[in-house]
Amino acid sequence: MPFSIAVQPSGHQFSAETNDSILGAALRAGIHLPYGCKNGACGSCRGKVLEGRVKHGPHSSSALHPDDEAKGFALFCCAHPETDCVIEAREVKGAGDIQARKLPFRVAALERVAPDVIIVRLQLPANDKLQYLAGQYVEIILKDGKRRSYSMASAPHLAEQLELHIRHLPGGVFTDHVFGVGATTIKDRDILRFEGPFGNFFLREDSDKPMIFLASGTGFAPIKAVIEYAQLKNVQRPMTLYWGGRRPQDLYLNELAKSWETQLPNFRYVPVISDALPEDAWTGRRGFVHRAVMEDFADLSGHQVYACGAPIVVNSAKHDFIDQCGLPEEEFFADSFTTEADLAQ
Repeated sequence: MPFSIAVQPSGHQFSAETNDSILGAALRAGIHLPYGCKNGACGSCRGKVLEGRVKHGPHSSSALHPDDEAKGFALFCCAHPETDCVIEAREVKGAGDIQARKLPFRVAALERVAPDVIIVRLQLPANDKLQYLAGQYVEIILKDGKRRSYSMASAPHLAEQLELHIRHLPGGVFTDHVFGVGATTIKDRDILRFEGPFGNFFLREDSDKPMIFLASGTGFAPIKAVIEYAQLKNVQRPMTLYWGGRRPQDLYLNELAKSWETQLPNFRYVPVISDALPEDAWTGRRGFVHRAVMEDFADLSGHQVYACGAPIVVNSAKHDFIDQCGLPEEEFFADSFTTEADLAQ
């Protein structure tokens, strides 16, 4: 028997079975709750259960601590209803008109831009074009049915080919395949399948607030798409991009990011390196990338922040920006790049 789920403060309602996640049931009903990873690691879908009971599937304690769960907080991507529920959650406007599709694609090009990063360009079937918002992601469907999520790195108006930035995770089923580790290697003209678009990470165009973009590693990919879209729309709002890596080679499109300073009004780029070696001859900013933001912006109460990358970076930024810099929680938008290892933390 399905349970009734009521959303506050909007008053919207939908039904969910016991084997449904609340997020999944909401999305099917056309109610767009915020989410990122959809696997319990990033915390983007966190909200509160005001009435009723839910049972959580596997998730990271860094995304939802047991003490917070005892207070009624929940991760709706892995929370399953056990009764009728009333939940408290924000709803996202802007992504509801785009439906996810399953499509085949051909690998058009592979470009290694760093020792552990390859840019993969994908060609869709002739006369077909994927509709998506800059910043959203697709899920690559593997032969065994497992999925791997990757953000699209080019804005929709530039997407004659879809562009994915893939970092090698040793032992990763798909990334080993991309990087030629093991028996098989992905190559030009291979045919794969994906489903998308997904995600609530996109430019909020109804605001005039200055924007801080925070990227770590390949978290640069969706931010690149958003900035390209802002360029198309002639956005005049001040924009500052902080891109962090361990060593300079991790900023694999550094020259592109620098070029935006001359192409976009009110744009500033700040590269930040945490573990430079002497041979890197690095003379720029050092340390944790979100700390660099805090050094430059002690007061974020009038800003929007768009953060992408490793969960530890995104979660630290969200916590510190809200607690120490006065950023309103509803002005923090994130795409956390999670792996199976993140769920064990």
